[in-house]
Amino acid sequence: MDVGLLIPEGWNDYELVDCGGFEKLERFGRYLVARPEPQAVWDKSLGDKEWLRRADAYFRRDPRGGDRGGERGEWTLRDGMPQQWWIGYRSDAMDLKLRLGLTAFKHVGIFPEQAANWEFIAGQVRRVAETSAGNGNPGLAVAVAGRPGENVSGAVQVLNLFAYTGGATLAAGSAGASVTHVDSVKPVVSWARENMEASGLDGVRWIVDDALKFARREVKRGRKYSGIILDPPAYGRGPDGEKWILEENLNELLRLCGELLDPEHGFLVLNLYSMGLSALLARTAVRQLVGDFTGEQFGELYFNDSFGKALPLGVYYRCWRG
Repeated sequence: MDVGLLIPEGWNDYELVDCGGFEKLERFGRYLVARPEPQAVWDKSLGDKEWLRRADAYFRRDPRGGDRGGERGEWTLRDGMPQQWWIGYRSDAMDLKLRLGLTAFKHVGIFPEQAANWEFIAGQVRRVAETSAGNGNPGLAVAVAGRPGENVSGAVQVLNLFAYTGGATLAAGSAGASVTHVDSVKPVVSWARENMEASGLDGVRWIVDDALKFARREVKRGRKYSGIILDPPAYGRGPDGEKWILEENLNELLRLCGELLDPEHGFLVLNLYSMGLSALLARTAVRQLVGDFTGEQFGELYFNDSFGKALPLGVYYRCWRG
């Protein structure tokens, strides 16, 4: 049982320049952004003055707090730094266009380390399609928008929960999947749609809903998906004020995903960002609540900064059947 350390390759529009002092300095396209990073517990390699000199945008937490985790704050911008801009991600599997923006919660609209999972997702979509065709079933019998049990010819169905601005959605779509994209924040779903259109893709079913409530309804409808992607936050709110707390709600969600996942050819990807949660925890929870798989991979996602310091950025568990 080996824990895998994954660093995305092929990013031209992203670079981790430096990290330390509970912050990270990153390049997104032509702009350098400095923002908090709780796992950067060591010292910076560059001095504070050099960070200030280089950063086009610098995020400072609001010292008054007022939100869970103290993530809210403000950006200080250098002249010429836009509030929004575009970057690209290109590999053999996909060519994506992604809009970035400076939000009040330090995020910019993308988690670059997830590119390692995007490649896995695209590969799994192709595997499921090829396996189905090889078994004489070019149209997977799955349910999508419409009547439960409705067949959709030639499409691998993927469910992306807590889908944010849609990087994983676009990765699956690039490989030919039809994706159900679920997020509780309507402007974020609109943002994801912009990314889809800019990337020249389609075939996405957009859902603004609480992920747990949506999964419950899908189980009642008898829906099945060939792939499920889970990227839950530590804490969140649904569109009607529903409360999501990872440690309290994850078990039920995984149990529901076990009912939604194709028992023969399905794949699942789980990401966890909360400090203190391990890849082994993710593996144990999925194996108990979702079931057995043909293969699995689990470990940490990370980037090296330009000085060689390895910054962990979350844990993953991904598995497949068939």
